[in-house]
Amino acid sequence: MATWNLDPAVIHLNHGSFGATPVEVLALQSELRAQMESNPVRFMLRQYQPALETCRSELAGFVGADPDGLVFVPNATYGVNSVLRSVEDRLRPGDELVVTSQTYNACRNAVTATAARTGCSLVVADVPFPLSGPADVTEAVLGVVTPRTALVLLDHVTSPTAVINPIEEIIAALDPSVMVLVDGAHAPGMIDVDVAALGAAFYTANCHKWLCSPKGAAFLWVAEPYRDSAVAASVSHGYNDGWPGSGSRFHAQFDWTGTDDATARLCVARSLAVIGQHRSGGWAAVQAANHELVCAGRDLLIAALSIDAPAPAEMLGSIAAVPVPPEPQPSESIFDPLTTALHERWSIEVPVFAWPQSPQRLLRISAQQYNRLDDYHRLVDALTEELALG
Repeated sequence: MATWNLDPAVIHLNHGSFGATPVEVLALQSELRAQMESNPVRFMLRQYQPALETCRSELAGFVGADPDGLVFVPNATYGVNSVLRSVEDRLRPGDELVVTSQTYNACRNAVTATAARTGCSLVVADVPFPLSGPADVTEAVLGVVTPRTALVLLDHVTSPTAVINPIEEIIAALDPSVMVLVDGAHAPGMIDVDVAALGAAFYTANCHKWLCSPKGAAFLWVAEPYRDSAVAASVSHGYNDGWPGSGSRFHAQFDWTGTDDATARLCVARSLAVIGQHRSGGWAAVQAANHELVCAGRDLLIAALSIDAPAPAEMLGSIAAVPVPPEPQPSESIFDPLTTALHERWSIEVPVFAWPQSPQRLLRISAQQYNRLDDYHRLVDALTEELALG
């Protein structure tokens, strides 16, 4: 069983934002840091690359990717930026870059910046929420695709609305000339991921969320036709083959982009093993239990708020979002007043945020192995008092 360092006085219902790392994995990270500091030259120049290759192989097998096409990056946003930089010379003024109304804000900003640099147009597919099923997403995205569409950015699991997008169906319906970049930030560890089978040109995702690795571990997979031209957002030694430790020029673009704390990515294999052993059924059992728990928690919220389910249960992984009553008055704080009240008066960590725009807002819950159904009952009690429900 994995063990956690989480404060027992707090109800943690926001694993989706930053994850949490088991003690067993943190112990390895501390050991690696001690090795690094005992002899930095030995660690960086002799131990780092072999350890990286081990983690690359383990992670690639877990997400259905070939190791030759997988590199580590600090986070999925870095992966998105790297892809966009890499494909800019393929874009022409007047090309269209498609995102959705539920695209993660940081990644939408990256696409917006690329559009401005290249003279392309940013096209936004308006995906509804609440929604009735996957077809709502497919129709919204394909409805804005034109012969001028050059790139589509798809979230595998949306951050604000917490739904699994039907990316396989969307990719299959697109012309093969359209480059598809999948932001899978939440997907690995939450749902089954088979990167190579999706048909996307690029796939990037975090390891610190549902794989429970330390912060600073993520990956980018690039399809073979794009590997020779792929570069990291931080151009470094690999750009002119100046990092000989890597097995390919593509790997060299990302394996060493400057001195940093590499221990997070070197813990990924341990994270896969620790969480995979948490239940007798392995990762499949972990994912199923988290899904069942988040659906049960959402059912409690739906009943308390007297609302309909905003998305089918089959579109949920381990996170779920529900509309809550509008914010009564505008606040200048970066935190929604309800978020603050739940934190300060109830010791509950759960995000509440404006969606699609203030004063409308959503509350998003997560389910991880350290959560229990009582956590969501406590949240309902808090909302009943804070929102004067009932």
